[in-house]
Amino acid sequence: MSKHPNAQAHQVAGGAHHRPLNREDYKTLSLSALGGTLEFYDFVVFVFFANVIGTLFFPADLPDWMRQLQTLGIFAAGYLARPLGGIIIAHYGDKIGRKKMFTLSIFLMAVPTLVIGLLPTYATIGIAAPLLLLLMRVLQGAAIGGEMPGAWVFVAEHSPAKNYGLAIGTLTSGITGGIFLGSIFAVWLNSAYSQEEIHDWAWRLPFILGGVFGLVSVYLRKFLQETPLFQDMQKRKAADAELPIKTILREHKEACWLVALMTWVLSTAIVVVVLFTPSYLQKVFHIAPAAAMKANAVATVTLTIGCVFWGWLSDKIGTKWTMIFGWGGMTLTAYMFYLGLPGEETLVARYALVGFFVGSISLLPVVGVRAFPVAVRFTGLSFAYNMAYAVFGGLTPMLVSMWQQVDVMAPAHYVAAMGVLGAAIGFFWPMASRGWQPKVKAS
Repeated sequence: MSKHPNAQAHQVAGGAHHRPLNREDYKTLSLSALGGTLEFYDFVVFVFFANVIGTLFFPADLPDWMRQLQTLGIFAAGYLARPLGGIIIAHYGDKIGRKKMFTLSIFLMAVPTLVIGLLPTYATIGIAAPLLLLLMRVLQGAAIGGEMPGAWVFVAEHSPAKNYGLAIGTLTSGITGGIFLGSIFAVWLNSAYSQEEIHDWAWRLPFILGGVFGLVSVYLRKFLQETPLFQDMQKRKAADAELPIKTILREHKEACWLVALMTWVLSTAIVVVVLFTPSYLQKVFHIAPAAAMKANAVATVTLTIGCVFWGWLSDKIGTKWTMIFGWGGMTLTAYMFYLGLPGEETLVARYALVGFFVGSISLLPVVGVRAFPVAVRFTGLSFAYNMAYAVFGGLTPMLVSMWQQVDVMAPAHYVAAMGVLGAAIGFFWPMASRGWQPKVKAS
């Protein structure tokens, strides 16, 4: 039994509270981050080639708006599949091991990605083409639903407590790096090949390569070790209890609401600032596509750096003040960026700055992992995160688009409001700082 009164709440490093990061930790972190990068790349690369996919997998006589709607519907199906996939993978992660499910999630992403790259088009097999594409997208969504919470739990339970935030921030930076990798591949493909070549065959390359590299990552994850906390839990037979989701819904509602609200902040930051804004810059402020994509790429880099920084800072000054500085800064820089548009002379610098503060999204897993006890941690984080992301990630683009019709600064107001919410959670909600606490029985 630990001598520390709150050891069970803060035991994110197998009890090794004061040891430094060692060689095994670096291997775990690097392999986990690499897998996360490749898996998130596999998930988002679809959106970069949505227009080409729409022309190839749906009837040629469909109106453009209908084809685009159906293509985006298939893309959205991946998000809708996240909660179910995340809950199932997390259930078995709490029952039979983190490592097995961590490996399974990337396998479930790599194979459908590879299949998409090899699928016959509508001209070859008719209606079966979009149906198979939809099936592959659903499998991808199920995989990503288990991957992100699984990766956060896996790395958190391996890391020394004093480097807990840094480890999770570094892992999150690897995951967000998948967006950057997808955008860079799209830019390269459009530069190296003509639109005819991309339409005929080159669009398949990012999916085939993503699938192959994903399978390589499956092999590399064989060299990871099960987390010390799960091994300890198995020895105590704690994994033989009731279904983890039942425990979560009965005993950990506060933690679920905490993670859900923080997911609202995270999904807004990613969807609006990173994914929505490039087209917003082009349509509303008539910024050239090349300039918009360049600024977005730089912001994605600073976002990746920010994930590491804000995780590291939480180790140094605590989660409470890091949330206040990080998400409060996101509010201020969001207004600085959007109110200054078009301002093309400083566009890249302002976009990069808000991107850096968006990196404070890494505070969600810092808070979320320790909000649940070890026995139901994977299930709790996965359930709350994926359910909230399915709702907020799906509604945010529509909400911002409608709001924008009456106020062109809608993206600024929405992102800023979420920054205020994130900072307020850090300041007013004790669980965000201290994590789950075991109930003390009266003697």
